[in-house]
This record gives sequence, C-alpha cells and structure tokens, in this order.
Amino acid sequence: MQLMWVSGPTASVRTISITAQKVLVGVCVSAFVLVLFGVLLHFIGFRIAIEMSPSLARSMGGVTTEAEQQKVEAVYRERLDSLRQTLGTTVQEIRQLESLKNRFMEVATPVNLRDKYTKKDEGRGGPWVAPRFQNASSKDLAQEFSIAQDEFTQTQAAVKNLTQNWSAQLSWLHALPTGIPMGKDYRVTSGFGIRNDPFTGQLAMHEGLDFVAEVGAPIIATAAGTVTRSGWDGSYGNVVEVSHIEGFTTRYAHLSKRLVEVGQKVQRGDTIAQLGNTGRSTGPHLHYEVMRNDRVLNPTQMLLQTTASAQ
Repeated sequence: MQLMWVSGPTASVRTISITAQKVLVGVCVSAFVLVLFGVLLHFIGFRIAIEMSPSLARSMGGVTTEAEQQKVEAVYRERLDSLRQTLGTTVQEIRQLESLKNRFMEVATPVNLRDKYTKKDEGRGGPWVAPRFQNASSKDLAQEFSIAQDEFTQTQAAVKNLTQNWSAQLSWLHALPTGIPMGKDYRVTSGFGIRNDPFTGQLAMHEGLDFVAEVGAPIIATAAGTVTRSGWDGSYGNVVEVSHIEGFTTRYAHLSKRLVEVGQKVQRGDTIAQLGNTGRSTGPHLHYEVMRNDRVLNPTQMLLQTTASAQ
C-alpha cells in the first residue's frame, strides 16, 4: 500500500510505501516506548508515594521508608538494652543471694563440720564470672538478638547451677544431726563432760546432754536416718538410736515410750519417742548422745549456732 500527497508551491508529489514489515517495526517501537514510560511512571510515582504517604506505599508494596526502618531498629535496640540491664541486675542479685547463702552456711554449719563442708567440693573453684554484656552497636540487629539470647541462656544456666548447688548443700546440712531433739519447753540440766555421778557422787564421764521437760513430751529426730535400735537397756531404759549419713548416730534415752521400730526410716523433725524416766535416771529427762564412727561427740558442737545460743 502506498500513500501519496501533494505539497508545496511546486505541487510536488510524495509517496510512502507501507509494508507489513514497517507496520510490525512501528508497533514494536511503540510498545517499547509505552512500557518504558510505564516503568518510569511507576518508579517515580512509587517513590513520591513513599515520601508523601508511607502507609499507602506499605499497603501497596509492603515496604517501609528508611526513617521507619530506623525507628523500628531503635525500638528493638531499646528492648535489647533493657534486656541487658535486666540481666545485669539479675546477676547482681544472684551474687548477693550467694553471699547471703554463704553467710547462712557459715552460721548454720557446726564448728566441727566446717572443715569438711568447705572441702566438700574440693578440686572445684574459681570465681563465678557474670556474663559479659557487650554493646554490639556495630553488629546488625539479628546478630545482637543472637548475642542477647546467648547471654540470657548463660544466665539461666548459672541460676540453675546455683540453685542445684544450694539445694544440695542445704540437703546435706539438713541430713546431719544438727537439730534439737526437743520442742520449745525444755531445760538443759547436764552438759557433756566430767561431772559428779548423780547416784554415786564420784567423778564420771557424761557423754551427752540432758534435756528436762514433762513426761510424755515429744522427742524428735535431729536428722533424717534409719532406726538401728529401739528397745530396752539397763542403763538407758527405753532407748532409740538412729543412723545418719557420713557415719553419724544419735541416741535418745530414758524414754517413756518408743514410737519407731528398727529399720524404720525417719525424717528430721519426726516424733520418734516420748520423754520419760526409765533406766538409770533420777527424774524425767532425755539423755541425748551423738556419735560418729563409734566415737562420742559433744552434741553442742553439732547444734546450729543460732539454736544453741538461744537455749
């Protein structure tokens, strides 16, 4: 197909041949221009939308502005700083609790057992170093979260270890015969050591403590253990003996009534007998002895300091 037109004062004739190839090329060029224009318009318009209306841009394309991103990161960093401060405070509280625990153990542990207590974990030591909370401002947010999580995990592990250690130590102390075998209403009338025998008047060794109270007053186990003797003895009268950990044995004599049998398990504070006046006794009282590996100990060395000083 050809197009012809006349122009100019000379009436010249011009012609243009339109072929299928030229039409195809024209269409392609037009399409390319339109696509390019559309891309440019979209890009420029989207940028304007981001700056003018961030909420519209976020709903359209799920993007945030740099200012919004910085704001989000600032919030997370503030939370990280708060977490680090909380962890730091927790660590300090743990250290204070450990110090209080050590003071408690110092007071509660009998004098003659302190050496053993301090050597209980022989071969282990060194200061407990608190987790180091680093200020990783140069690291990306994900890495800072990872570091904070590791620090938190370490702190949790430290708390768990301390709790287990304290529980084990207190359980160990609780299993030793450090309690008082009587309730509140009692008097100690005879201590451990040489004294005048109440029957003969001669010097004799008294291998325990005498607690005076009313007949029938409850006698309690001073530590957890197993009853190894519950019967009658010519000198002790009704007597109960309890075996404890680490070779300790306690003896409760002159009882009016025995409430436990041989082989029975008892816990600290359990009532095992009633006070009486049986055997070689001048009046109602409890004769209490403590032995370790068949060696007689002064019971006052086993009593908790706070309890012993109060009586």
